Amino acid sequence: MKYESVKRRVHEVVGRVDPSDRQSRVSDILIMALIVLNVGAVMLETVEELAAPYALFFRGFEVFSVAVFTAEYVLRVWSSTAGGRYEGSVRGRLRYALTPMALVDLLAILPFYLEFLTVDLRFVRSLRLIRLFRAFKLARYSSSLQTLGRVLTSKREELLVTLFVVLILLIFAASAMYYAERDDQPDKFSSIPAAMWWGVATLTTVGYGDVFPITPLGKLLGAVIAVLGVGLFALPTGILASGFAEELQKSRRHEPLVCPHCGLDVREKPRPDPAEGEAARAAETAGAPAPAPRARGDAGAETSKDHSVELR
Repeated sequence: MKYESVKRRVHEVVGRVDPSDRQSRVSDILIMALIVLNVGAVMLETVEELAAPYALFFRGFEVFSVAVFTAEYVLRVWSSTAGGRYEGSVRGRLRYALTPMALVDLLAILPFYLEFLTVDLRFVRSLRLIRLFRAFKLARYSSSLQTLGRVLTSKREELLVTLFVVLILLIFAASAMYYAERDDQPDKFSSIPAAMWWGVATLTTVGYGDVFPITPLGKLLGAVIAVLGVGLFALPTGILASGFAEELQKSRRHEPLVCPHCGLDVREKPRPDPAEGEAARAAETAGAPAPAPRARGDAGAETSKDHSVELR
């Protein structure tokens, strides 16, 4: 029993953030501060003026950081079965270890133990900054990210069609420019794949200036493709804007529309009054006409008028 309670407590501290749990909040803040310092250290190590004089400091800080991240990763995997989502001592932990965030945690420490890797994967730790949302409990921003996810999901077909059109236009632009400029600039437009660099820079309206057409036909094609690129990249903006508008309308439909006079939701159907029901049944039994139902709220019949005025 004590083992389970300890595991549950570890899961609460390192696995999630509870606004009322001081230890959990302090733990996440310290881990995130270490993540930020690690990303800064990785960038500073690339500066030649700092790499050699402070090599021992960078190495010691790396060892300390990896030790903390390793302990955190082991505690997360060990306590993952306490939440009820990953059941099973072995299978549950394996399922948790294959989740995206757990894989990011593993990639953050794996290069230290695999020194033969030539790629510095320590920069993957920057992805762990996503946990800032859990630490600071930015409810507004997290809800906005959820809204963005719903928009991308609902508009995925339109966005895929737009991406397909962009790829087709890119291939067409690179092919046309290759045949227009290959004789005058064989070094820059040596092939269609090489011309795609110019196509990407032109369609995105970046225009680095390292590759550009010099023939009259190439200049004409470049102007047409640049104009098409401006209009084409406006399509995803309109799609996402309409998606956000639809999501906002859906969220507003679920919000209650409260009358300022009676305090009731005007969209909600009025519930029958038990006293009126009994009076109607008694009148029906006696053969008398049933009394007219009263309007909701204390304002009487004027309440319905107030509702209609407010809704206007």
